[in-house]
Amino acid sequence: MKERLQKIIAQAGVASRRAAEEYIRAGRVAVDGTTVTEMGLQLDAGRHRITVDGKPIAREEQLVYILLNKPAGYVTTLSDPQGRPLITSLLREVKERVFPVGRLDLDTEGALILTNDGELANRIIHPKYEVNKTYVATVKGRPDRRQLRRLEEGILLEGHKTWPAKVRVVRQEGETSAIEIIIHEGKKRQVRKMFAAIGHPVLHLQRIAYGKLRLGALPLGSYRYLNQKDLTQIFAGKNMLYNS
Repeated sequence: MKERLQKIIAQAGVASRRAAEEYIRAGRVAVDGTTVTEMGLQLDAGRHRITVDGKPIAREEQLVYILLNKPAGYVTTLSDPQGRPLITSLLREVKERVFPVGRLDLDTEGALILTNDGELANRIIHPKYEVNKTYVATVKGRPDRRQLRRLEEGILLEGHKTWPAKVRVVRQEGETSAIEIIIHEGKKRQVRKMFAAIGHPVLHLQRIAYGKLRLGALPLGSYRYLNQKDLTQIFAGKNMLYNS
């Protein structure tokens, strides 16, 4: 059966479908030794040799799903030219090759899903599926109701208005506030930029949930495998239950 090249790469666990498209555009993908840079090519994966960065993809790897409580100081990439610690170094007993679903900034902590299932990754990070991500931001000062309403209604960042957010004050102590914010976008440093735009810069940021899948009491730097019930929680309320 023929399938789109980017889907084949995603199903092989190399990257999400969106990342696979970027690999193709960048000339990192070859089919039977010929570099492919255009979208839309359909193939029967069993009849062709497909490589990414010169390495053949494997289609028989067992799919795994991991929830990691990421500490600050780790990068959510599979390599880093600056030599900073990689989040995959925390997965000491994981034999499968997995990649992070979306990213967390170097100085942001919390829930990070890693998998070799490109289809699942695409459903989580693609904006059209509107999978909520919940964060707790400790910010400088005490935002008032008017400022929080700006976040709820959407705020202009770099020429683009953010989608409406759900915002709740968790606690206020001295000159800091802990604010829970739920968004379904994943633009670079978006939460930090949103709070900076209302004059209350983020001092500490933690992601605590994907959909209704919560980080819970998972210790910082630790991980656990996700089961089918966990995966369903990611998409709860979206009329789009995930079946592996």
